[in-house]
Amino acid sequence: MNFAGLMNMLNIEIYNRELEWIFNQFPSYQKVGGRAYKPGIETMKEFDARLGYPHKKFMTIHIAGTNGKGSVSHMLASALASAGLKVGLYTSPHLMDFRERIKINGEMISRERVFDFLTEWKEFMLEQKPSFFEITTAMAFDYFAKERVDIAVIETGLGGRLDSTNVITPILSIITNIALDHCEHLGYTLPEIAVEKAGIIKPEVPVVVGEVTGQTRPVFEAIAGERNSLLIFAQESRFKDVLATDYKLDLKGDYQTHNIRTVLAALYVLGHNQPFLAKAGEGWRDENLRDGISNAAKNTSLRGRWEQLNSDPLVICDTGHNANGLRVVFSQLRRQKADRLFIVIGFVAEKDLEKIFGYMPKNAYYFFTQASTERALSAQKLAEKCKSLGFEGEIHMNVGAALEAYKRIQKAGDLLFIGGSTFIVADAINFLENRDNFFAD
Repeated sequence: MNFAGLMNMLNIEIYNRELEWIFNQFPSYQKVGGRAYKPGIETMKEFDARLGYPHKKFMTIHIAGTNGKGSVSHMLASALASAGLKVGLYTSPHLMDFRERIKINGEMISRERVFDFLTEWKEFMLEQKPSFFEITTAMAFDYFAKERVDIAVIETGLGGRLDSTNVITPILSIITNIALDHCEHLGYTLPEIAVEKAGIIKPEVPVVVGEVTGQTRPVFEAIAGERNSLLIFAQESRFKDVLATDYKLDLKGDYQTHNIRTVLAALYVLGHNQPFLAKAGEGWRDENLRDGISNAAKNTSLRGRWEQLNSDPLVICDTGHNANGLRVVFSQLRRQKADRLFIVIGFVAEKDLEKIFGYMPKNAYYFFTQASTERALSAQKLAEKCKSLGFEGEIHMNVGAALEAYKRIQKAGDLLFIGGSTFIVADAINFLENRDNFFAD
């Protein structure tokens, strides 16, 4: 190894140590769950002030919702970049690399920029004790400002009203949908959760709602009315009949039909914002926007949305992780043609699984497992519950072992699905990508 290669290895090791310190000192919701949740934005406001209010130096789009935030955020960012804009994208959680959370035109923030931010602001973090999400939000805003992005797509972490990202005043707010999830933090009814998500609606800033129900409509209408905000329901807009197949999306999954309608309604609203259009210039053309939407996964490196990991045997994964999301995923899975259906599945411990069990296919053979996170529900407990409900399967203590077990019995015509949580998908991708031609060996 040459000197440059050695120095690169040392730099990565130093970076990894600093990042691990942050994860341990300020645990993330992704890693430890509810005990990392810190409602309120006062600390974030202080951090933002110390940084010089970076979010005021670029336009923003703010996105909340129970499901679909990631797909909508990435499709929208890809479309805007294809129109010639310099676009920041802030999302969570990450699958493989922390830096997936912060991107500009599809490129992750560099390790050097992450390291520099963490070391520069370490004293403030130790003094003020911001949450992990507040730290990453501040990092994203600072990075986007210094890189002079034209606009940034900002996804909330949890909820909306008390989310760290809610210090911004966007040019457009988007709420994808409302379902029962994270109820211990957001409320146990759809209207209660809608109130929290609708907290991102700002005075006189238009808002697009992707999916609405009889229970959530009055909430959105009341809050948008109070704040004099134009309210558009995507499922009732001019785009209500658009299908995901109309755009040949590289982001797969039946649920993308709802998401693309939301994206198109958002672009329609943006197309009537004169300051924004002046920034976009001649690049704001239908063909550019269509190309960006259709190639969102390629342009932004988004993974885990009905993603095919192998073709023979067919292996599909999806990051759907709550009842509302998995209902659609399992419905699509039932329609796939396969001689035998196998499922590698695991969940986080705090997830309410009763509704999810009702959507899981009974004609599948399950590999009950657990992800490499302390939040994981034990494979043993999952198997006991599932078997009591009539599901057939076996227990494996990690995703790799489950995949090894499937490999030993696979046959032509099989379909293997991997899911239940983001962590299960991340472990599967990591396992398979570190073993070339795993199923062909």
